[in-house]
Amino acid sequence: MGFGSPRFGSGDMTVPSSSSQTGPSWLLRLTAFAIFVFPANMVIKPIGASGHVAMLLSLGVFLIWGVSVLFGLHTSASSRHPGRVALGVMLLATCVTYVMLYSGLSGPSSVAGRASADRWVMLMAASAGLILMTAEAVKTTEHALILVRSLLRGAFFCCALAAVQFITRSNPMESWQPFMIGFVDNGGNTTFQLRGGLMRVAGTTFTPIELGVVASMVLPLSVWRCMFDQVGRKWMHWCITGSLVFAIAATISRSGMISAAVAVLVSVPFLPKLGRQWALVIIPVSVTGLFVAVPGLIGTLLGTTTVGADDPSISTRLNNYPRVEAMFLSRPIGGTGPGTYMPVNALELLDNQYLHSAVEMGVIGALAVFIYFSLPGLTTLHAARHAVDPSLRCLAGAVAGAALVAAPASATFDSLSFPVFALLYPLIVGLGGAVWMMVNAEISQFSDVGKLKAPDLPRYRTRAKE
Repeated sequence: MGFGSPRFGSGDMTVPSSSSQTGPSWLLRLTAFAIFVFPANMVIKPIGASGHVAMLLSLGVFLIWGVSVLFGLHTSASSRHPGRVALGVMLLATCVTYVMLYSGLSGPSSVAGRASADRWVMLMAASAGLILMTAEAVKTTEHALILVRSLLRGAFFCCALAAVQFITRSNPMESWQPFMIGFVDNGGNTTFQLRGGLMRVAGTTFTPIELGVVASMVLPLSVWRCMFDQVGRKWMHWCITGSLVFAIAATISRSGMISAAVAVLVSVPFLPKLGRQWALVIIPVSVTGLFVAVPGLIGTLLGTTTVGADDPSISTRLNNYPRVEAMFLSRPIGGTGPGTYMPVNALELLDNQYLHSAVEMGVIGALAVFIYFSLPGLTTLHAARHAVDPSLRCLAGAVAGAALVAAPASATFDSLSFPVFALLYPLIVGLGGAVWMMVNAEISQFSDVGKLKAPDLPRYRTRAKE
């Protein structure tokens, strides 16, 4: 898994021509687009909560990947990256706790609880498909651009809708839902929430918190595209980036603010020198522009960070700790079963994915979730530090920034219960796997004296980083 794989390079390096170099499939691109566009509360009724468009497409990705491997249409074993380790840990924890649930080892269970566990297994299958297919389909930075374009088109739709919601306090999606023939409203989404006189909005996501987090995850990828994508109009690329910034602010969310700070702090150091210089100007100007354009925004945002335990959302989290401790200690190994915690009222919601996993999957699940949220981002950050090609280095930094949002954000809301985050994150992990293998190949090419002479290496590194 270390840097040294003999496969591909990036940037201005030559890439061998083969059928494996065709790039992301139309299904993978459509799935990336659908994650943000089709509301997850609209489901096919017989399937239930897992029957929304993005989930069904993601399961299709998993099915096609599995069939192609089973019949030898492509080889997956050679595509080694840390994202597969993180995925394997999650799948192992899921299998162990799922078997414990159905065998009765985790205590008595209900029909509703077992059905919820089945939905969790479907989410894990969909996540596996996105991680594996993305890492194996994205072989070059151009392939990454193809996939990121589809993802950003969907994100722009979501953020533009959020802007309309914020300005008009109406939800245009309510007019679109009747045209989704065969789908019914399953509920669960909260489009509007009032905070300090301003209306928080969610776009197509379930809540403003989720919108703030996922927009922050996509933000560094949008900046990377602005700097290296030669297709389309630059002003439009920057408009998409601006819409993400506005969406983060419009959620008036502490989680969104923390996520945006993590994404920026991780990704900016890997921009080209000119990009880093512009970032020092654009970031404060953008923040100032938002505060001027939206009266009351600065006071509301500051209020959310200084209110402390007097905030009901914070006090509810704190009050849940003794109850979580009791539930965890009653079933510390495997929990109640994956996906089985179903609170009866809003006060029992666990706005912390680690606590949520500890209750449902015990210490096994809590540890697995921590690895799942931390290992891919940290290893992609490591890859970014070793990348030489400017576009690949910036991409690696952007993906690392996106992935590392997950760990702190999941301490502020039960992230895997939210469908946009739950499917966006594995797509990011898959991109991280692709970046890992690209950097491996880049280093491998540098070490091949026949392709790049040793005296040329320092000169190339100097030129690439300017």
